[in-house]
Amino acid sequence: MKKIWCSIALIGALHAAKAQDGWSRLDKDIQVAVAVDTLTEGKYSLVFIDKAAGFDQAVKQRLIDTFFETYPRLAKKYNKQATPKVVFVMDPDYDGIAAAGGGVIRFNPAWFKKNPGDIDIVTHEGMHLVQAYPGGAGPGWITEGIADYVRFVEGVDNAGAKWTLPELKPEHHYENAYRITARFFFWIETKVKKGTMVKLDKAMREKKYTETFWEQQTGKTLDALWDSYKTNPTI
Repeated sequence: MKKIWCSIALIGALHAAKAQDGWSRLDKDIQVAVAVDTLTEGKYSLVFIDKAAGFDQAVKQRLIDTFFETYPRLAKKYNKQATPKVVFVMDPDYDGIAAAGGGVIRFNPAWFKKNPGDIDIVTHEGMHLVQAYPGGAGPGWITEGIADYVRFVEGVDNAGAKWTLPELKPEHHYENAYRITARFFFWIETKVKKGTMVKLDKAMREKKYTETFWEQQTGKTLDALWDSYKTNPTI
């Protein structure tokens, strides 16, 4: 395996990510990586640590392109203080699909082998970095619901991944999180009060979220909103 030399900019980006998140594995990731790329567009930089020998280079480029297309836009809309330095780790030792924290997104390459079109994982996980909610900010179902709402609205190629929001079913509840909650949030944003998601995201990041948020923003309680949604769930 060829030795990989890190530029000063790369080392700085990795140190910034480690300081925020404590993912101390990054140094070890670098040591066994088959490729490390540092890319910059404007004020945003991306370090791509590829530990997966033979990873599809076309998919890799699409993931990079998706980052630079969506992340700056999400940061501008939701959190202008979001970290401008992000690290991707393509990690065969990671057994999930993807996870984000402290400027780092770790991916399972096996997922992309089976689902090469699922590039908007970057949009969802990138939104988690933009969210940067502190501990105790609020319910996890809101965190994941917003991230999937953002993927639905801002995604580059959800159709290519055959990723859609599910139709409402009787057993659904707003606390189900992910796509079920995202659909409810989209309904609120488009049918009840535009701008609700930006304000909800801000309330979470500032640890000001309570259930009174919904009535203050829309004039209805959360449960009343859900009841209205169930009555007419068309989006």
